[in-house]
Amino acid sequence: MTPLWSALSAVLALASGPELGQLTFLGLVGIIDPPRAGVKEAVQVLSESGVSVKMITGDALETALAIGQNIGLCNGKLSAMSGEEVESMEPSKLADRVGKVSVFFRTSPKHKLKIIKALQESGAIVAMTGDGVNDAVALKAADIGIAMGQTGTDVSKEAANMILVDDDFSAIMSAVEEGKGIFHNIKNFVRFQLSTSIAALSLIALSTMCNLPNPLNAMQILWINIIMDGPPAQSLGVEPVDKDTLRQPPRKVKDMILSRALILKILLSASVIISGTLFIFWKEIPADKASTPRTTTMTFTCFVFFDLFNALTCRSQTKLIFEIGFLGNHMFLYSVLGSVLGQLAVIYVPPLQKVFQTENLGALDLLLLTGLASSVFILSELLKLCERVCSAARKAQVHQEDV
Repeated sequence: MTPLWSALSAVLALASGPELGQLTFLGLVGIIDPPRAGVKEAVQVLSESGVSVKMITGDALETALAIGQNIGLCNGKLSAMSGEEVESMEPSKLADRVGKVSVFFRTSPKHKLKIIKALQESGAIVAMTGDGVNDAVALKAADIGIAMGQTGTDVSKEAANMILVDDDFSAIMSAVEEGKGIFHNIKNFVRFQLSTSIAALSLIALSTMCNLPNPLNAMQILWINIIMDGPPAQSLGVEPVDKDTLRQPPRKVKDMILSRALILKILLSASVIISGTLFIFWKEIPADKASTPRTTTMTFTCFVFFDLFNALTCRSQTKLIFEIGFLGNHMFLYSVLGSVLGQLAVIYVPPLQKVFQTENLGALDLLLLTGLASSVFILSELLKLCERVCSAARKAQVHQEDV
């Protein structure tokens, strides 16, 4: 049998005979390379999260459009561009148009490279998938080159930044989700660290400026630093990835971790901690303004409780604690429990009392400090709720204007 390629590479005409001029036509065979399972769902989720998915293929226009519609590329509203158009177009004009195109057909390796350069010139962060030797240059030029682990060549794997072990496109979605989760956890950690650090420094500075005795001694300050930099703070970095994180739009490259909104939240939390701790200090200090063990113990415990409640609300910048759950992060749960037990040991264990210069507190004292310290948690949760209501109102207003 002699296979004869038709105009579409996915269709074969079959014939048989003794020689080329005496062939008998047998029929046509269609060959299809269907999309892998889960690709359509992954493309849909990535599109909803603001990631623009584009297909670059060497196939003809009809084949490329059929595949693009099959996987739900751009919700079926496809805009195509040939490799010849890419080659003939000026880089500046291509950069303006390439973002609106979802399918590139009849392309060669040099066309892929030009498309990537145009996307980067338009300000996009480009991730490219490939498996062949000819894809190596484009994989190297992309911001994130992704090679196939099973079908990919050694050259493409060497040029890539990331290798999909199972050649599953949905793994890219998981990588994006994990990356966004890590970024949000860094923001949570920074918010907790800065708010408690600012509060601790301001507490000492304000007491000094007002000619008041130091509300905390050296050992108590060291203990607070252990809590700020220790298990409660570290556990914020392993907060499970929120499932809604992937559907959030990608952040801009130039956006900083310390955004204006985050700075305002840090200053708000720090202000509440400072105000509450100074109130306890002012309430417990004797008339002669001489610091006593009870004064420092109440102030010290109040600040520690504020820290722990602040860490609790820093687990998420947008979700309420009832939505993410108290038991979602086991490491955080154990670290907070250990910090509470450690603080109680500092207050009630006689050898530690001598080291930290503390004394026993009554049950009513602990209830007062717990209620006061929870104010930073309650205020932060109410702020999240207000932000959500305002965001929903803005979306509704935009929707009405569009209608």
